[in-house]
Amino acid sequence: MAKKLLFITVIGKDRKGIVARISNLLFKKNINIEDISQKIIRKYFVMAMLVDIKEANCDMEKISKDLQALGKEMGLIVQVQHENIFKMMHRI
Repeated sequence: MAKKLLFITVIGKDRKGIVARISNLLFKKNINIEDISQKIIRKYFVMAMLVDIKEANCDMEKISKDLQALGKEMGLIVQVQHENIFKMMHRI
């Protein structure tokens, strides 16, 4: 079965526990992290993740809503984008 990939970006003031809380939410939804990159730029945390939701226990809309709620609680901006939309936006 083909993977169903989403891009997740997280931006906000750096603090402890960001990666742990985001990855824990994904774990509880049975979502696999395929790739992850994070960096601190000045005092800001920036993370990009590629995740596979093919075995997730909920749909993309619920995943996005829950990630954005967690982001709001933590003072972060969280964006979720399906791989196909990302590819279409970045075609030459």
